[in-house]
Amino acid sequence: MKIFYKNFLDLRKSTCPDTIMFLRQKIRHIACKELLLVLSNDVSTKRDIPIFCYFMNHILVEYYICNTPYRYLLQK
Repeated sequence: MKIFYKNFLDLRKSTCPDTIMFLRQKIRHIACKELLLVLSNDVSTKRDIPIFCYFMNHILVEYYICNTPYRYLLQK
């Protein structure tokens, strides 16, 4: 079963600090309670995205960091 997300951010070609800047820019334009799926190859996102969610009061609903691309599901 495939799940499609309305809001999607592909950061696989980005590296730190661009990943967080692009994430902030994208999440600013989605409505509250909506989900955002983020894909990344940058190992620093393992640390940066959970910290970003904590400080910006977003919910990290789900994450997969065993293999690349890393996947994060955020709720604004």
